[in-house]
Amino acid sequence: MTRTVKIGILGGAGRMGQMIAREILSGKHKAKLAAAVEHRKSWAIGKDIGGIIGHDPVGVNVMTDKDAAFHASDVLIDFTTPEATLEHAELAFRHAKPVVIGTTGLGSPEMAAIKTASQKTAMLQAANMSVGVNLLLSMVEHMAQMLDEEYDIEIFEAHHRHKVDAPSGTAYALGVAAARGRGIKLEDAIMPARFGQIGARPAGAIGFSVFRGGDVVGDHTVTFAGTGERIELSHKASDRSLFAKGALKAALWLAPQKPGFYAMKDVLGL
Repeated sequence: MTRTVKIGILGGAGRMGQMIAREILSGKHKAKLAAAVEHRKSWAIGKDIGGIIGHDPVGVNVMTDKDAAFHASDVLIDFTTPEATLEHAELAFRHAKPVVIGTTGLGSPEMAAIKTASQKTAMLQAANMSVGVNLLLSMVEHMAQMLDEEYDIEIFEAHHRHKVDAPSGTAYALGVAAARGRGIKLEDAIMPARFGQIGARPAGAIGFSVFRGGDVVGDHTVTFAGTGERIELSHKASDRSLFAKGALKAALWLAPQKPGFYAMKDVLGL
């Protein structure tokens, strides 16, 4: 019989943290909520995570002690900030505990720390935990491999007004997938926001367009625009809980894995 996996949530009182807690407590999975962590100034410190999400008390109070959370958990899920994720990667290395990282806006220092931790424990980083988005990533790479520079690549993404980074981590990952399909690096082809007299579009450029407004959960479309035709691959999220379900699926898969750096494509067998 598969054992119950003890899961800690880093950023437990945040929007995604609460959804992950709700999914764990649904009873649909071989998972137990072991810890919920927040920053020291959080309104949720000391409160039972069950009560925070409208569930009966579960005996897990939101805390600031990250070492205790790592000690209590078999695997942890991180939806926080790049600065916090850097610390969590260092803790993962110290405690040799697997971590699923869904934090967006990560830079070189954070990725380097995650890769270092992966030498000692299993680490999974994904810009998007959705099954559909990860299938889209695979299709975009294949499409870019099939179509040459006669087809311009444009990545459009839309999110709610509260999102602080742009383009989204998912949009950037789609750009990386397109560049990989063409055998180039994204930084050599990226065409970010446009304004003013920018001139004609360079051949081979991978462009990004960003929308922020309302309560949009997350829309992503990759367009391959040729002469006389356009091919569009899209994913539209209508319920944020799909990301929580994907993150929990990743955590349950990651818990028994050997040290290494993993992605959602490994979870899905892509």
